[in-house]
Formats: sequence, C-alpha cells, structure tokens
Amino acid sequence: MSRTPNCLAKLERMNKALRHEEPDRVPVSDFFWGSFLRRWREELGLAADADIYRYYDLDWQVTIPNMDPQIRPFDMVSETDEEVVVRTGFGAVIRKRFDAPMPAFLRFETDSIEKMRAFSFDDPWDERRFFRGGDNQIAGVGDGFARDLAPWIDTVSTLHPDFPVYGSVCEGHETLWRIIGSENVMLWIGEYPDEVARFLERINAFSLELANAQIKAAGGMLDGMVIWGDVAYKKGTFFSPEYWRKHFKPGVKAIIDACHANGLPVIYHGCGNVNRIFADFIEIGVDAYNPLEAKAGLDVVDLRRRYGHRIGFCGNMDVLLWANGSREELERAVLTKLNAAKGGGYIFQSDHSVPGNVSAANYEYVVDLVRERGRYPLQLGEYDLPDLS
Repeated sequence: MSRTPNCLAKLERMNKALRHEEPDRVPVSDFFWGSFLRRWREELGLAADADIYRYYDLDWQVTIPNMDPQIRPFDMVSETDEEVVVRTGFGAVIRKRFDAPMPAFLRFETDSIEKMRAFSFDDPWDERRFFRGGDNQIAGVGDGFARDLAPWIDTVSTLHPDFPVYGSVCEGHETLWRIIGSENVMLWIGEYPDEVARFLERINAFSLELANAQIKAAGGMLDGMVIWGDVAYKKGTFFSPEYWRKHFKPGVKAIIDACHANGLPVIYHGCGNVNRIFADFIEIGVDAYNPLEAKAGLDVVDLRRRYGHRIGFCGNMDVLLWANGSREELERAVLTKLNAAKGGGYIFQSDHSVPGNVSAANYEYVVDLVRERGRYPLQLGEYDLPDLS
C-alpha cells in the first residue's frame, strides 16, 4: 500500500529522532482521553467523529491488537444506561461507569496460586487477534467502552498511508496484574516469589510470540512497536528492582530484540518513577521511554544530562501545567524541554495522555509552539541551555 509524501516525511522525522539525528523538526503526537476529545470537538465546533490526529497532522499513532490471554466475547454481567459490568478474556470483572474516566476492577477469576498455576493462554498466533473483529479488554474497556471492535489489520491498513504506525504489546507486569490484580501481584511476589516467577516465564513467552505474530500479521505495515509496561508509581517501583531485573527484564529484552531484528524501533510506555531501573532500559535497547511523568518527578532535561544520547525520550509535558498554565508558563516549559531535543532523540508528547481539563486553545497553542520553535537548528532564545547538546 503506497504512502503519501507527507507520511514518508513524518516517518523520516520519527526515525531520525529515534536514531539521535536532527530531523526537520521535533516530532509531536499524543494519546488522548475521551473527555479531552469531546471538549476539543465542542470548543472548536467540529463534528462528533473529527479525528485529532488528522486535524493536526500528528506524527505517529499506536494500534492495539487483541492481547487477551483467552479470546472470547465479553460476558455481560450487568448493563444499565449508566454502567456496564463485564468479564473479559483476562478473567477480570470490570465495572465501567460511562461518566467516569476509568473503569473499576471488581475481581479477578484467578484469585489463588492454584488458579494461577492452572491458567491457560490461547495461541498468541491465533488469527482472530489480528484479522477478525470482536471484543478485547485493553482496547475496549478503559477511558471508553467499546464492543465488537474492527479487525486490527483494518486499523493498521487505514492509518498506514498517512501515519507512521506502531503496534503494541504488554510486557510481563502489564499482563500479570490484569490477570491476578495489582494487590495480588505485590502480595504474591512477597509470599510466593518462585510461583510468580514461573508464571512470569509463561507470560513472557506469550508476550514475545504475540509480538512476533503481530509483526508478521502486519505484513510490513508497522513502523515500530510500543511495549506497555507500568512497573512504578510516584515514588518508585512496585517491587524490588532486583526482582524486576531477574524476572521481568528478560521478557522485555526478548521483545525488543525481536522488534529490532525486524527493523522496528521500540518505545517503552511505563508510568511512574523508574529512576532506579532507568539504566536497565538503556542496557536492553529501548529506543525511547514514554511518558516520563512530570507528576512522578521525572524531567526530560535532567534525564538528558544524566544519560546523554544513550536513549530517546517521548513525553514529559506536564498536563497539569498544560491545563492551568498561562501562555508565558507554557512557553517557558515547552522551550525548556526542547533543549532535550538537541542532537535528536526527543518526541514531544504529554506526560501521560491529554485529559479533559486541557482546553482546545491550550492544546493547540502548545502544538503550534513545538512546530514553530522545534525546527532545527533549534532557536530557544532565553530558554536555551548551552550545556545540553
């Protein structure tokens, strides 16, 4: 499928940035909460189906295949005009209130070590994950609620002519907590570390094959891969860095190696403060780390000083400031962060996803500012930091 010249220019921009070369300008894109998209469309008087990626001609998009361990339609436990309660292919029972930004996980079918030991995974190569529509937890139950999603390959094919398209896969912890719940992850690692480790070996194998199958199913239409992997909160990692290094890190490295073998760069998405293991992500070949939560104390300029151009960065625009800051404050924040783009290696995005308290005007102001002042050679004026290059 042919790609537009504009798409090829965006792909060159992304790839140069990830190779730590200076493209024409700093790439910019984002993830968006549904509440922001509704507000954005209303404030700009746009149609209900207006596509923000096309409206602003953003530089890349990520897609989500069916990663449910067990492929099955949602079991509708209850349904009203206000909410639904569903059981998914992860064995999670989830309440989604339509007026709330995120769902509540009510319980997990895998609620004992014995059930974890007996848990079975459907074939990661099953064609239903990529070529057939249906329900899946990660794409269908979150900020919104959607059933019978279009086949993943249709989404990839639709985006491919106009955008760099990334696939995505969950690493060990992101899969584990969705099966047994976050509380049990931390409790069982403490009480049954070896049992959890054995289960993680199975999860890591499943995730690796899911990445390999996805790459093959795309037939050359993927330009990169996102690894979803929250392993930290505001103050640090959920479990000891030593346990992560021994049991989670090898699974992440295997996915990265498979992607690189297919010529695909990897952006790792992990929320929270990962300072204690940040160097490990460099060691295993992560091309860029996202979202670099400012709310968790991460600062992209500080990270560039510490790690130089050994890893790329994607994110770090504080959404609280984006929502509440004056134009002067926004300009100062944006231009200061663009220092991290010297020599390439930086993709501008929010420090998680753009939420509904950001106005359309503030969002647009920041995007326009990045595109204007993020052209190479960078001209950052009074916010230029001469010790960064």
